[in-house]
Amino acid sequence: MTNQSSAALRSRLVDQAASDLEENRRRQQKLTEQIAVLKQEEALLTDILNLAQRYEGFADPSRLPEQLQDEPVGTKTKRASTGTHARRSGSAKAPTGGKAKAGAKGKSRQPLLGDLLLELLGKHDGPRLAKELRDELLADHPDRNPTPQVVRNTLESLVAKGRIERHKQQRSVMYTVVESDSAN
Repeated sequence: MTNQSSAALRSRLVDQAASDLEENRRRQQKLTEQIAVLKQEEALLTDILNLAQRYEGFADPSRLPEQLQDEPVGTKTKRASTGTHARRSGSAKAPTGGKAKAGAKGKSRQPLLGDLLLELLGKHDGPRLAKELRDELLADHPDRNPTPQVVRNTLESLVAKGRIERHKQQRSVMYTVVESDSAN
């Protein structure tokens, strides 16, 4: 082997090692970020379990601490979570959400999204797209602003319960209300 070919081989090996080292460090950084997110989720889930155990015997919402009755749903979640896993933080709302509903005896409750969508579907004879239903919902209830995905998920939940039917027309999915005599 000549000096020139060994220098070229050494240069390629050094370049490959530098590239591999850079990739390794990038992957380490990504894993470090993922571990940090997982640790935050672990802390949140631990808090949820502790709260659930702490207030397990409280069937009467009047016995709950005032902070939990009056605190808006999701306030703690927003402080504990980052934007990277806001979707998962929705599950953290369940423990305080049930208490907030129970503590809101004197306050007016908004109707459930599924009920609103059923009402909108009932106004039409033919099948409707989820997008059309969301647009109508936004027009009729400006205080509500569910994402298109939330509307689709709610509609699919109603399909699973047998309250509405799904119709596929080419690439579109449309929904209609199940006739009342066959609903139950």
